Amino acid sequence: MSGLDGGGRGSGRSSSRGGGGGRARGRGSSGSTVTYNPPPPQMAPAQPPPQMAVAPPVPLSGVPFSHPSSSSGVGSLSREVSEKLTMEPAIMFPPRPGFGTVGTKCLVRANHFLVDVADADLHHYDVTITPKVTGKKVNRAIMKQLIDVYKESHLGRWCPVYDGRKSLYTAGPLPFESKEIVIKLTEEDCSDGSSRPAWKERQFKVAIKLASKPDLHYLREFLSRRHFECPQEAIQVLNVVLRAKPSQIYTEVGSSFFHTSLGPRGDLGNGIEYWSGYYQSLRLTQMGLSLNIDVSARSFYEPILVSEFVANHCRLSNLSKPLSVQDHIKVKRALRGVRVKLIYMIYAKTCKIIGVSRDPISQLTFTLDDKRANVSVVKYFREKYNVLCSIVEGQRYTKKLNEQQVRSLLRATCQRPNVREGNVTKMVQVNNFEVEEPITKEFGMHVRKELALIDARVLNPPALKYHDTGRDKIVNPSCGQWNMINKKMVNGGKVDFWTCVNFSSGYWNMSEDFCSELVKMCNSKGMVFRRTPSIAMRSARSDRIDQTLVDVYKESAGLNKPLQLLIIILPDQTGSYGIVSQCCKPVQASKFSNQYFENVALKINAKVGGRNTVLNDAILRRIPLVTDVPTFIFGADVTHPPPGEDSSSSIAAIVASMDWPEVTKYHGIVSAQTHRVEIIQDLYKQTKDPQKGLVEGGMVRELLLAFFKSTRQKPSRIILYRAGVSEGQFSQVLLYEMDAIRKVLKSLYNVYYSWFTFSSFQACCSLQEGYMPRVTFVVVQKRHHTRLFPTDRNKTDRSGNILPGTVVDTSICHPTEFDFYLNSHAGIQGTSKPTRYHVLIDENGFTADILQVLTNSLCYTYARCTKSVSIVPPAYYAHLAARRARYYIGDEMSDGDKVRPLPSIRDNVKEVMFYI
Repeated sequence: MSGLDGGGRGSGRSSSRGGGGGRARGRGSSGSTVTYNPPPPQMAPAQPPPQMAVAPPVPLSGVPFSHPSSSSGVGSLSREVSEKLTMEPAIMFPPRPGFGTVGTKCLVRANHFLVDVADADLHHYDVTITPKVTGKKVNRAIMKQLIDVYKESHLGRWCPVYDGRKSLYTAGPLPFESKEIVIKLTEEDCSDGSSRPAWKERQFKVAIKLASKPDLHYLREFLSRRHFECPQEAIQVLNVVLRAKPSQIYTEVGSSFFHTSLGPRGDLGNGIEYWSGYYQSLRLTQMGLSLNIDVSARSFYEPILVSEFVANHCRLSNLSKPLSVQDHIKVKRALRGVRVKLIYMIYAKTCKIIGVSRDPISQLTFTLDDKRANVSVVKYFREKYNVLCSIVEGQRYTKKLNEQQVRSLLRATCQRPNVREGNVTKMVQVNNFEVEEPITKEFGMHVRKELALIDARVLNPPALKYHDTGRDKIVNPSCGQWNMINKKMVNGGKVDFWTCVNFSSGYWNMSEDFCSELVKMCNSKGMVFRRTPSIAMRSARSDRIDQTLVDVYKESAGLNKPLQLLIIILPDQTGSYGIVSQCCKPVQASKFSNQYFENVALKINAKVGGRNTVLNDAILRRIPLVTDVPTFIFGADVTHPPPGEDSSSSIAAIVASMDWPEVTKYHGIVSAQTHRVEIIQDLYKQTKDPQKGLVEGGMVRELLLAFFKSTRQKPSRIILYRAGVSEGQFSQVLLYEMDAIRKVLKSLYNVYYSWFTFSSFQACCSLQEGYMPRVTFVVVQKRHHTRLFPTDRNKTDRSGNILPGTVVDTSICHPTEFDFYLNSHAGIQGTSKPTRYHVLIDENGFTADILQVLTNSLCYTYARCTKSVSIVPPAYYAHLAARRARYYIGDEMSDGDKVRPLPSIRDNVKEVMFYI
């Protein structure tokens, strides 16, 4: 999943989570702590009336709000969103409709620690450092020097906390509202400990000016549900307070801290190592202020000689020869911006790498100051200085890890739930968030040491329907899994035209035997799979993949028998998606395992238009707010380029159900868009046609038309599962994407009226102003740091994790909004991560139970395996489709604001689940 994000995918502005609330200067009751007893759970009504949590975003009079096409720039999109957010009133997300009651009650522990805060007279000061410094490390060194020297004389003996950028916070007023202080700093005060500075001493002017007085009164009011705007500034102050000490002693990466003293440190290969650390963030929850802490690990450069790094990174044994073009590019990318330490004689200094020579330095010469003699770089520095150049310790490696490095990192950091829970507790003890600490004591903060004990429920798994000709027609999964023994696919696909290409040199003669067994398995599970290929199978070298696939395509087209399926056996590559293909890893394929053949058969059946299983309640029309009226369920996600790629496009994908009421089969479409833009730009678009004039289109329109064609129904209800959106982007994404969806619906329903002539359908397609399907917009977040641990070791899955179906909507969830955590899958290794679902708009009136049970049930319909999955399939499929589409663009880069469109996908491919 792309990225499936809960707090780290970019930043944004959310009116319901911040704004000016923290700048109010009034005071509430004093002497109390920021804790409260939450109201008792409310019973959700059996059939609540639909509610419009967010009014349709109609532009203000005279201020049009247009949607950019796929080629529009990130600048114009940002301006449009900013203008829209400024024009619209604060977006209020739907309130929680009550708490769920379905399921077996249980207790779990969460890595959340309750935070008590006494009343404090918070003050926020703006900090301006001249000359400007870009690095937070130097900024912190400057402010540390200022506090150490002037605390008694200038700062009123307060212990300020600094965020490393522009803000300074105190627990009381400084003796001034504005002041400028001069600080003298040597590089030793802010470097890695080198003995000789690059500059002996620099002078900085620090201007401090009162900005606001964040008030904890509004924080208490918000937690007590008497104030509806989140006091974001007060939360920011408290977050900085809790980060003050670790920021000084550990390496800070986003919201996480790393150090060699915090846990294991190990080699990842190619000059990269991993460090252990932890994540921390202050959150507003139903139980009050909560500090979310989780153990973590990140990749860092090894502090080795640069020459050693080059040898390791490119696996070179001889550095005396010039680097190849590929190795030079690889090294240049890996070392660009890396700080290195130059050691010569008894001195050392640090500098940053800005480029790498392709030729060995022994072959590089320069002219000495006398302008008469040329000398090699190696000879000059070796004879005069005896220089050694090594990488400075503690620098994060931000490039994409290769597969071997990812496996090594996962293997090193994988922790069973009981081990992870113990390590989380140790991190709290290591940081000693106690009132005895000078800073936390001054701000009146205290973090409790016990993990939160919270109420949870375990939802029952859904019954799954298989074909009536199989011995087992209905299956009830156990602990999140089942198997295909004695079962047949509920709808077997048909494959008449197929072939196989083998690119594996190690298993050159395997194709016929492998395909024979695979076809046999597909037929035994209910498919109609022709036993002989329509085009002769063939083997080819891995360096001729493109040409071989072109030859297969041409041969198929020449026989007027387009291939329905291309089976590919190859080492590392993937197939072309002009044809539906199934790629098989030769090592796995060569085992001829029945389990492997079953799994491949499941994928093939979905790819050729079949269905493996459906929810029995869907067949019986017993799924509330889904099977009663035509319902369009779709998932959306945007995946971004890996770290280090600065201009390649982001990929948006949407998949939508085409088989109401079963909601199991999803068509998918993809679109390239501006680099690292999270909002999906092509949901709705308008183009000018010389003959037709203004033509409306977009991804949602295309899928809705496909739904109409497939079901002969117009949806009365739309449910969107949107993956990859962080909390800071909620307002932006909802505002823009809901506006696009409404424009699509309005344009499409006007057109749709003319397609049918029978009166009964015309009557239900009223074109009255404002009539549209009701929408429920749910964000799916996987990149969060909440973990749930079992309290009863006898009620766990085989990996020691909480049971599949465990849902939490109390204590650690949002104080007022409609969200919940759902662990819908069984753990395999390590600690399971629940998925967080947050409802941003709900016009359909879902209760907590209905939405939670629906989401959990859908997680059992994933087509690739006989297990429940951790993310609701529409969002999962959208992520897979976007990731698959990245192969279409290869190494193409976007040109500034212009995005190269993706190659078109053939209709026969687009209409099946090619991406799984």
